[in-house]
Amino acid sequence: MEEFPAAVTVTDRDLIITYINAKAAKTFEKEGGKDLVGRNLLACHKHRSIEIIERIFGTGEPNAYTIEKKGVKKFIYQAPWRRNGEIAGLVEISAEIPFEIPHFVRD
Repeated sequence: MEEFPAAVTVTDRDLIITYINAKAAKTFEKEGGKDLVGRNLLACHKHRSIEIIERIFGTGEPNAYTIEKKGVKKFIYQAPWRRNGEIAGLVEISAEIPFEIPHFVRD
């Protein structure tokens, strides 16, 4: 996971960051990089994002969207991870994607 080409951030149930891979550390270098491990995820987010995180924990449903920042388009996927069927934390994957991306409908 450390060399996975997308940024991966993992928290526990209390939203304490327990893991960030190398890509996430580079992405969040100005915020502390690997030193973010052990810090609360909520300290890194605005009110709107906190509401989304609360919804993910409340419903168990993932949140997915795309963004463009500094000329790079990214796919963001945030979802709870579970232990013994209970939500145990949050995983966020942020992957760079092309501006034009094929979409297929498969049977």
